Amino acid sequence: MTIAFRPRADQEERLEALAKRTGRTKSFYVAEALDAHLDDLEERYWAHDVVRQWEESDQKTRPLADIKAELDL
Repeated sequence: MTIAFRPRADQEERLEALAKRTGRTKSFYVAEALDAHLDDLEERYWAHDVVRQWEESDQKTRPLADIKAELDL
């Protein structure tokens, strides 16, 4: 799969400098950035969906102390 990506001028300059300094490609660093942040983005949207589903469910929350007392903890 090919993805078209146009970095901002400042990003391009930083990528170019990093690539030259390290001998790696700019694509390598774009892939590294994706790997570093994709998990966080997926988790953020998963959590958003979970909260939305909870709010739409009309279920009620209960204080932890009540649950502990009910379970004799």
